[in-house]
Amino acid sequence: MKNIRNFCIIAHIDHGKSTLADRLLEFTHTIQVTSGQMLDNMDLEKERGITIKSHAIQMEYTYQGEKYILNLIDTPGHVDFSYEVSRSIAACEGALLIVDASQGVQAQTISNLYMAIEHDLEIIPVINKCDMASANPEEVEDEIVELLGCKREEVIRASGKTGMGVEEILAAVIERIPHPEGDEEAPLQALIFDSVFNSFRGIIAYFKIENGMIRKGDKVKFFNTGKEYDADEVGVLKMDMVPRNELRTGDVGYIISGIKTSKEVKVGDTITHIARPCEKAIAGFEEVKPMVFAGVYPIEAEDFEDLRASLEKLQLNDASLTFQPESSLALGFGFRCGFLGLLHMEIVQERLDREFDMNVITTVPNVSYHIYDKQGNMKEVHNPGGMPDPTMIDHIEEPYIKASIITTTDYIGPIMTLCLGKRGELIKQEYISGNRVEIYYNMPLGEIVIDFYDKLKSISKGYASFDYHPNGFRTSKLVKLDILLNGEPVDALSTLTHIDNAYDMGRRMCEKLKELIPRQQFDIAIQAAIGAKIISRETIKAVRKDVTAKCYGGDVSRKRKLLEKQKRGKKRMKQIGNVEVPQKAFLAVLKLD
Repeated sequence: MKNIRNFCIIAHIDHGKSTLADRLLEFTHTIQVTSGQMLDNMDLEKERGITIKSHAIQMEYTYQGEKYILNLIDTPGHVDFSYEVSRSIAACEGALLIVDASQGVQAQTISNLYMAIEHDLEIIPVINKCDMASANPEEVEDEIVELLGCKREEVIRASGKTGMGVEEILAAVIERIPHPEGDEEAPLQALIFDSVFNSFRGIIAYFKIENGMIRKGDKVKFFNTGKEYDADEVGVLKMDMVPRNELRTGDVGYIISGIKTSKEVKVGDTITHIARPCEKAIAGFEEVKPMVFAGVYPIEAEDFEDLRASLEKLQLNDASLTFQPESSLALGFGFRCGFLGLLHMEIVQERLDREFDMNVITTVPNVSYHIYDKQGNMKEVHNPGGMPDPTMIDHIEEPYIKASIITTTDYIGPIMTLCLGKRGELIKQEYISGNRVEIYYNMPLGEIVIDFYDKLKSISKGYASFDYHPNGFRTSKLVKLDILLNGEPVDALSTLTHIDNAYDMGRRMCEKLKELIPRQQFDIAIQAAIGAKIISRETIKAVRKDVTAKCYGGDVSRKRKLLEKQKRGKKRMKQIGNVEVPQKAFLAVLKLD
């Protein structure tokens, strides 16, 4: 155990974590020299150049004549995948904090760093990309020293591309990071930090042993679910899975026990022996808080069960995804899914398509609201369809976040305008170093879920970095905006919006629907309403036949008689006719901006 080191790599997105991880693997001869990212093995990750999953791998390294085992977990950098990072941190004793030499400390660096410090991890600061022409290691070193309060000589300069500084990193990992603490004689306690689905072997759980040891063929049980299994195979993770006969305290490995149903494996659960169970589960694991909710519906109604199976398999691999069944009048049966953000939602949609061949429709993303009635009872509502009658509502509370935006001084003006437009309140702004500033805002989550991040990136030419934390609920003047077609409300088109935005949004929705709904034999009235009050109206004119064509000359009353007759027919038709809303109308409303 003295020679085991468990560590993870944390950084802001695109600061070169995965490239540096590859260099470490090459240097320790875990892999042969290859091109491309070795750890990011999903096609999506390679295409987008981002890490979506954290990847665990074991290396062996001889240092000063002694052999050490290093367990490395490479983590994602994007704010939407911060749950992956928190799980990796729970399975480690130390972390490499990587900062780009040309970009300096950014928002996600700080938030991941605080997460690591809360878990008492030993932090090793590394400045990456020092070989670049635009690198500015001196200034970045000042920022790191100020942030961490460490000594200058503790900061390692490295480059994932050329391999500079890799030896120093490995030496620092062995010298500075403490070895795992634990008792090999105690009952088995192992923390599950990830799992994957394999169509031949069932579900494979990845774990880190805190106390005790596990052998092949042991009878084990999962603490929270209470299910019991045989450990058919245990082993360590290298580029492939390598079976071992036993794993001891401090080891990171995997277990295959022929589990078929995905509900039985929960990330954060504890594995223990049936014969000698541990007294309590391992603590310190936070529940995931979904930020954005959206309905996911199969295009064909009969694919509903397949979609359920696909989501369950995906949830194994991505523990931050939550879902429950729901139905909608327009789209039939589907699932209400909770995501950590919009990029996460996009990735899940893409993975459903690629890995499971599921074509799905996603409804407009929204957040959860607390609705209080006149008696003071609270009800949590995720979509406008579940809203009680407006006369029963006392007040509505919406979730707020505390956002921190780090940017250069050139972009402060446009960013402030953007935040104020989204009903943000400025808390404070601090100058970090040179011309970089951190701005804190209180903002409603509902305003930022749709396009805030994209707008922020385009305003600041990609320089501003954004990070947020939930900040409780606040009372807001929210109204339910209904869309009526010939006086009938259309369930799937209703939205919850702030009273200041309601008029503008209602007008735009009516105009958009007028373009998309085909003309009928009768007039169609499209109305936007708040409660009983109509705030906007568009009319789609009827397709008409010229009934007066056969009148040439003669008295005007002959024409009028024919037009009156036609009018009565149209009126009767309108009473029995119904309006079909095409599928693309639902999708277009999401893309109003």
